[in-house]
Amino acid sequence: MSELVALAQEPVTQPELTTDVLVVFGVVALALVLFVTERLPIDVTAILLIVILVVLEPWTGIDPSTGISGFANDATITVLAMLILSGGIARTGLVQELGRRMAGFAGESLRKQLFATVLATSPVSGFLNNTPVVALLVPVVTDVANRGNTSPSKLLIPLSYASQVGGMLTLIGTSTNILASDISARLGSEYPELHGFSMFEFTQLGVVVVVVGSLYLIFVGHYLLPERVPPRADYLEAYEVGDYVADVAVVPGSPLVGATVGDTTSRLGPEIDVVQVVREGERSIAPRRDTHLEEGDILVVRTDRDAITMLEDAAGVELVGNPQSTPEISDEDGEGIVTELVVSLDSRLVGERLAPESFREEFGAAVLGLRRHGALVGERLVGRRLDVGDTLLVQAPPETLDRLSRRDDVIVAREPPRPEYRADKAPIAVAIMIGVVTVAALEIYPILVTALAGVVAMVVSGVLDANELYDAVEWDIIFLLAGVIPLGIALERTGAATLLAFAVVEAAGVLPTIAVLWLFYLLTALLTNVISNNASVVLLIPVAAAAATGIGANPFAFVMAVTFAASTAFLGPIGYQTNLFVYGPGGYRFSDYARIGAPLQLLLSVVTVLGIAFFWGT
Repeated sequence: MSELVALAQEPVTQPELTTDVLVVFGVVALALVLFVTERLPIDVTAILLIVILVVLEPWTGIDPSTGISGFANDATITVLAMLILSGGIARTGLVQELGRRMAGFAGESLRKQLFATVLATSPVSGFLNNTPVVALLVPVVTDVANRGNTSPSKLLIPLSYASQVGGMLTLIGTSTNILASDISARLGSEYPELHGFSMFEFTQLGVVVVVVGSLYLIFVGHYLLPERVPPRADYLEAYEVGDYVADVAVVPGSPLVGATVGDTTSRLGPEIDVVQVVREGERSIAPRRDTHLEEGDILVVRTDRDAITMLEDAAGVELVGNPQSTPEISDEDGEGIVTELVVSLDSRLVGERLAPESFREEFGAAVLGLRRHGALVGERLVGRRLDVGDTLLVQAPPETLDRLSRRDDVIVAREPPRPEYRADKAPIAVAIMIGVVTVAALEIYPILVTALAGVVAMVVSGVLDANELYDAVEWDIIFLLAGVIPLGIALERTGAATLLAFAVVEAAGVLPTIAVLWLFYLLTALLTNVISNNASVVLLIPVAAAAATGIGANPFAFVMAVTFAASTAFLGPIGYQTNLFVYGPGGYRFSDYARIGAPLQLLLSVVTVLGIAFFWGT
């Protein structure tokens, strides 16, 4: 690490391109490819990085103990504890209630709806991890749009972006801030200007960013967003369900009389999924496999066009209609609610092949349609591998929807009619969070200790059950942190960060310091849009600090630029998990993010860099 400081000395000599540096650059290149292509799940990629770094120890300098040190790192444990605390707040229904109250006055005014969305999201995201905040507010904001006759497309990207800028209000707003603080503290031994961040270290700049970003989203951004989803959209029409659903009757003498729904699926073929059984006017929504059939039952089945044609000749059933001429699939009476489910970041469904019958058994919901990357998947749902952000159109009984809203596998894009929250525990949960923040802000104990104490308090007070602790954690983020932390250590130990910093200093030439600072912001922002934000800070903070030293600038200013830029991924749905959560429910296309996000990214780059120069100097 001492060679990093040497960049500031005259004459500046180019660091040596050693074999160790080349090997680490190769590992970084591999990591970037895997993050961008997503050929492996993000947590698997992180584990692979640990293995590669340890196997290549003679060149990377990462022994087994250092390789797994990320699991015991302060940042990793703190993020884990904060995710649990956020889960405790979510379990009380406090965030949803705040969203509903803020939206109560919005009515049919788009500007008021945007104001309510931003005001309900940004401040909360400063103290709770913004990922669960957005997951909780997607159904709230969607219902606000529907009640106000507004397209959800106008509100959902602003919801995601507001949560990102809100996360920059405090140290605990995002996992990226906590990781950046840890890296800054580690580099402090070489750079006196660097240190771990306090709770409100950058709140003054965060407030400026939130205000500017909010004004843009409320007064400018919505003009750039098309109405991809019509106001009060008919889900069945939007997903063209009428083309893929048919009604068949169990005729007298049918071999299906007395058989189960599971037997029926086996007889009619794997492409046929029974989504309802109608008997004497009573409907069974998402029937279980062991449901027995009787003569005269009407089966509402979801399949593809070819299979619907084959049903005309199937033995024991008679094709009697489709949803274009029957209301059986509707949810007007509330008996079976049609809604969207978004596959979440750490869902067990990611990478699994869609089996509607198995899905019905596990989730109690019948799959009616699938949307991927904004495009409707009509034919052949069976066997499709599911990915993060995929949106499933389902029908489920109200009580099942309540249960789904509490699962971590999916995000329900419609509020449950009878949500079950521990509302009586809300004051206790808020008191615990205030205690955690206050003790950490006064530096009585480190945030790591106060957050863990808060977790214990959540369980002891009954805000969370002990078995709910594990469900509240986004384990892919934990494994990602554990994997990229040793990669950052390898960059520092081998001199790879020094070499990159030298290249930046040489390329910058005679540019003023504030221009180099702005370039680092832009570089981080662009990198964050294609790989993880946590990976961005691990790769770029050591380089930024060394480059700042090389041009005689303030390293802390450069660390701040990287930290803020890493949490503002506005150019696409991939760079930040909250962007994925709104992809399906908003009916967005990839270009929609850049359309509203590129001007915002450029605006905040200027505002943030000028703010850094004002508050900390360059």
